[in-house]
Amino acid sequence: MQVTVFSSRPHDRTWLAEANRQHGHGLVFLDAALDQHSAALAKGSPGVCAFVNDKLGPDVLGTLKQQGTRVIALRSAGFNHVDLPTADALGLTVLRVPAYSPHAVAEHTVGLMLTLNRKFHRAYARVREHNFSLDGLMGFDMAGKTAGVVGTGKIGQVVAQILKGFGCQVLASDPAPNAECRALGVEYTDLDALLARSDIVTLHAPLTPQTRHVINAQALQRMKRGAMLINTSRGGLVDASKVIQALKSGQLGALGLDVYEEEADLFFRDLSEEVLHDDVFARLLTFPNVLITAHQAFFTREAVSNIAHTTLQNLTDFERGAVTEANRVTAARLSR
Repeated sequence: MQVTVFSSRPHDRTWLAEANRQHGHGLVFLDAALDQHSAALAKGSPGVCAFVNDKLGPDVLGTLKQQGTRVIALRSAGFNHVDLPTADALGLTVLRVPAYSPHAVAEHTVGLMLTLNRKFHRAYARVREHNFSLDGLMGFDMAGKTAGVVGTGKIGQVVAQILKGFGCQVLASDPAPNAECRALGVEYTDLDALLARSDIVTLHAPLTPQTRHVINAQALQRMKRGAMLINTSRGGLVDASKVIQALKSGQLGALGLDVYEEEADLFFRDLSEEVLHDDVFARLLTFPNVLITAHQAFFTREAVSNIAHTTLQNLTDFERGAVTEANRVTAARLSR
């Protein structure tokens, strides 16, 4: 099957080409992101492979359908960038990679916590300038602190395991409690109670209409004053403008982000020679207690290899009429 691969970077091309040796699809790699302007580039391809910041709204999906596309293979677990009702109505099959490496994202999450707490990034810069002062670098013991995990799927579960290893009391909020988390001693509670009791809040929920801006002005006010917030799931879970106000007032003590709601215009590109036009993002970069990475939590050899192999297997399964239902996403998932 011919497959047009949008938003492909060097690592995508390397790992997808390697995985494709077992499948033999005709992969057409494009640097361009998928949107209403670039959709025409997939003409004649029964398969399209998209990444997290590609835009698969009604117009794009309609164009793809008209050009002969039958299947969309997402190189991600998240599917909030796809208009699923439209895809269903057009008869387009949407497939994803539901579990590529929960350890990759979970370990990056805890890395953000440790860096913000113990100021590794600031200490590194100081020592390179021969400044060996400890002023401003004091952190706190993770042991004994309360960490709140919002969303306890595979990634949230691994985060809870790691935090338990540090000696944290772990709270969780999830409409579908995880039995393995309960077995670890994780205490489930409602979101309001979790925010009020946690020294660290970490987000691991999908982006749906119900979870968009789950961290808003009201949620931030419910948090412990000076608490830490981490988001490595989807940027839309956090209202960044309200977070800025909470940082300025001291209500929020530290912020770690690997995702950002408007990241499609920023991440996965080198903009070092350009002026940033996103004023909210630029303001976040001015805070000494904010640490942002550019959607790299998934970026380990193991995870990228798994993404490539699952993506190609999804396409092969579709071609053979043997789609794995666990990997298929439809509009019905939006109400879960």
